[in-house]
Amino acid sequence: MFGLAFAVDPLTSSQAAAPSGFQSFLNSGAPMFVIVIGIFYFLLYRPQQKKIKEHRALLESLKKGDTAVTAGGIYGKVTALDENIVTLEIATGVNIKIKKGHVSEVIKKD
Repeated sequence: MFGLAFAVDPLTSSQAAAPSGFQSFLNSGAPMFVIVIGIFYFLLYRPQQKKIKEHRALLESLKKGDTAVTAGGIYGKVTALDENIVTLEIATGVNIKIKKGHVSEVIKKD
């Protein structure tokens, strides 16, 4: 009888087969979900927010006389600034008005 007590496999007993709360959490795939969210944050969201912040700073520093490039690739000299509208002189006597957010780069600051 003493020999039968050790013959019971602990893995088949109901206490050993049921995973604990933490093991259940690990086996459910939740850590992988957290890792994927972290990757998206550091590779996509954070750099995009940094780029938006830099673009806002560029638009705030824009002033009359700067040479700017639009998102469409048009080069021009800033002749007038409004709250949301920038007037660019692209040739002598040729002025165009664009939305301020479409200025993508400032080439030369005067």
